[in-house]
Amino acid sequence: MTNKVAKLIDGRAIAEKVYVDLRREIAELKAKGVIPGLAVVLVGDNPASRAYVRSKDKMCRELGLHSVKLELPESTTHTELRARVGELNADSRIHGILVQSPTPEHIDEAAIVRAFDPRKDVDGFHPENVAKLVLDDPSGFVPCTPLGVQRLLTETKIEIDGAHVVVLGRSMIVGKPLALLLMQKNKNGNATVTVVHSRSRNLAAITRSADIVVAAIGRAEFLKADHVREGAVVIDVGINRVEDAANERGYRLVGDVAFGEVSRKASAITPVPGGVGPMTIAMLMSNTVKAARQSL
Repeated sequence: MTNKVAKLIDGRAIAEKVYVDLRREIAELKAKGVIPGLAVVLVGDNPASRAYVRSKDKMCRELGLHSVKLELPESTTHTELRARVGELNADSRIHGILVQSPTPEHIDEAAIVRAFDPRKDVDGFHPENVAKLVLDDPSGFVPCTPLGVQRLLTETKIEIDGAHVVVLGRSMIVGKPLALLLMQKNKNGNATVTVVHSRSRNLAAITRSADIVVAAIGRAEFLKADHVREGAVVIDVGINRVEDAANERGYRLVGDVAFGEVSRKASAITPVPGGVGPMTIAMLMSNTVKAARQSL
């Protein structure tokens, strides 16, 4: 292993570049009488979810978007939540809707997503938007984290075309849509994509064959140096709380990558926090502006 430390891919700086472009688009839409509107619905009192919703609302206000933050009690029934979604579907001032995940156990989250108007599904989880991603239809919405990962790679001038990308994780939030996105036949795609997961045999051998490794498995510091070949690009999607008595909060945030050892082997790597996280919110704003534009 070399002592050279990988180039840090700064998600915050790239998100700021996205916001520069969005501010121009928002000004053009406002000149046409349209203020992009986003409604974020939070059910219950999950502290992490509350923090996410706060940061989304704050970014909306900074960009001058119409922001609706709907905070509903834990006791809200599935039927009541579905009714609120119906109201937002019918509200012409709202172009994007998302229900913050996870919802309480008695809510059927997949059914709620299916109740969205797909033209307002800025998280990209409605079956119609998933189908559009499969069919390479650019009018659909792509989930925000995969879109953010793609943007990080393109802005950092990392070659996707022809590269072997290994995606660690097969969720509908990151793994599956990211694989579809990077396989698309366009200048920001054309990758050879392998999806691996916790049940994959010879996992380290597969990840070592990658030019780009994306870790989205939800396990703290799972990806070690021996999973990565010298000079690979490593994108860490994970965000995990690890107990740390030395930290005044009693915990610290780490990714799915063992950053210390992997950063000495990779050519470029995203930190946690400050890598993929800021891009997820930036892409949510971007999808909301796209929804407003398409409403015209």
